[in-house]
Amino acid sequence: MFLGRYHHTLDKKGRLTIPARFRDALEGGAYLVQGFDRNLMVLTPEVFERIYRRVNALSMTDPVARQLKRLIFSAASPVEVDGAGRILIPAYLRETIALDGEAVVVGVGDYFEIWPASAWEEQMAVLQDAEANARRFAALDISPVDEAS
Repeated sequence: MFLGRYHHTLDKKGRLTIPARFRDALEGGAYLVQGFDRNLMVLTPEVFERIYRRVNALSMTDPVARQLKRLIFSAASPVEVDGAGRILIPAYLRETIALDGEAVVVGVGDYFEIWPASAWEEQMAVLQDAEANARRFAALDISPVDEAS
């Protein structure tokens, strides 16, 4: 499980240090894909495969499904963690989200995200609005009650 928030700097070659606690889960490599919010998502092979199967099963005659396939798969890039604990973020993905310099690595459960620091600050401002959160998340059932009980 990927949890927490970490600030790292990209080097001149576009390599980003992955938090040490995330590295074990990436021993088999990972997939870097464009996110939905001016960010990148780093998926383990297992998570990427689940998403691949679900998205690929969507009808190719559905224009929204085609757009989703393009968004996810046209920008997908397999990555490996090097001996120094870094991944190389391809230039086209860095350009897509304007990632240059400081990045924020954010754990979100089954995967983690990479954000430009300025975009993450904007996201944090949205997430800190308690009243908006109450309205936004009201329809989601996130109660800790076990369904089996």
